[in-house]
Amino acid sequence: MQDLEQQLLDAAWPYWECEAEIAKRFYAKASDDDHIFYLRAQLWKELNPVDGFFNGLHKELQGVVDLYPKVDNGIDRHDYHFLLLQLVQEFNHYVVLADIFEHLVGRPISPDDTTQLDEEKKLGDMRRAYVAKNDPLLNAAVGFTEGGGARLFREGKELKGNKVNELTAKAMQTIFDDEHDHYMEQAKEAISHIKSPEDLERMKDAVAKISEQRVWMRAEMFRDTMSRKEIETFISENRR
Repeated sequence: MQDLEQQLLDAAWPYWECEAEIAKRFYAKASDDDHIFYLRAQLWKELNPVDGFFNGLHKELQGVVDLYPKVDNGIDRHDYHFLLLQLVQEFNHYVVLADIFEHLVGRPISPDDTTQLDEEKKLGDMRRAYVAKNDPLLNAAVGFTEGGGARLFREGKELKGNKVNELTAKAMQTIFDDEHDHYMEQAKEAISHIKSPEDLERMKDAVAKISEQRVWMRAEMFRDTMSRKEIETFISENRR
């Protein structure tokens, strides 16, 4: 039971780094059409953050509005302020990425421009299955894996060379700054639910399975820039 945080990070590590590798290879040779394709999918994700765990940004916003009468009457104002900041950040991620999309397509974005890809739907269904078990430990595993360790944004913020890359780097830097330490905060929550070696194994199993599905989500989003065999080899070689 030593170094629980490190064990959780190790369980996710090869998958998160594979997300980074997929993004790196994609950006190295992506056309404008490729950028448009992935942005449609990423914009859907920004409007539906952690699908299967939360309920879509619009419902989360309505939920915060409904809680307002309880501020300092059952809900601490600092906690409420934190919720507001989280939702503002999530919407801003949509804003900065939508600006890139509009630059590429040369027109205003519309609701029909975002799309949920098949592997993203599988990811949401997997999260829902864990949440449906009403097990705080499994809920914490979903929370810990939610951003893939911000690996996409880590890679994207380093882009250079043309206008689209410059816009992408600026947007990804904004998102990275907001999210790069989320998994560390979620790790603390996850560890609080680990009371035995059996709990740890259940947590690690859920983390690995969700993180693997995140890889297939990224592979589809980034147009199979890595083959299934390349992905499987990369994951195997980067296990800790």
